[in-house]
Amino acid sequence: MADEFIKGLGIFTGAGLGWLVLAGWYRTPGFESTRQLVSPVSPNPANADLFNLLAIGLMDALFWFALLGPLAFWVLLPALRQARKAMDSA
Repeated sequence: MADEFIKGLGIFTGAGLGWLVLAGWYRTPGFESTRQLVSPVSPNPANADLFNLLAIGLMDALFWFALLGPLAFWVLLPALRQARKAMDSA
């Protein structure tokens, strides 16, 4: 159980840090703004170059990985193991 917890925590912190860095670059219009990290993406994806498009895509992927990765290790895998134990004992 401890290894699943640390795997989920590692995914959460690593992907969360990556998302925070990219969101700080692409979703913060200025440091004096009160809408940091929640503003729309600053270079418009319709006319952004390849590296900006890759970073914006990676930012979205890291966000969902930070949410769904720990969920898999903290909820789904233990639930599947408990269900397998219940089915084997029945």
